[in-house]
Amino acid sequence: MGTPYDGPPADDHAVYGMAVAAELTGVSPAMLRAYEAKKLISPHRTPGGTRRYSADDIAEIRRITALLADGLNLAGVEAVLALEGRNHELSDEVGRLQGLVDDQGQADPRGTL
Repeated sequence: MGTPYDGPPADDHAVYGMAVAAELTGVSPAMLRAYEAKKLISPHRTPGGTRRYSADDIAEIRRITALLADGLNLAGVEAVLALEGRNHELSDEVGRLQGLVDDQGQADPRGTL
């Protein structure tokens, strides 16, 4: 007896094979391998070495496709994705630091730091 259906898999759960990922994104398997070689995506690998893609991977492939359609080459896509990643890291850091400042302001009833 199988496990009960709990709805779709989590976005980070790698369940799609290469052929399905290619069909879902309109990107050929050869280009998926090229994206992986350029480290633009990193699909999960089974113990046997088969690539498995998650919904997050599919979204990232679609993002790459959109950037290519906008006229960027793979090097440009790589730069944009790196900058977006760094921007996200910095945004998280600003939020963390803002939380520390807010905590400090609450600890100091005079409102001075």
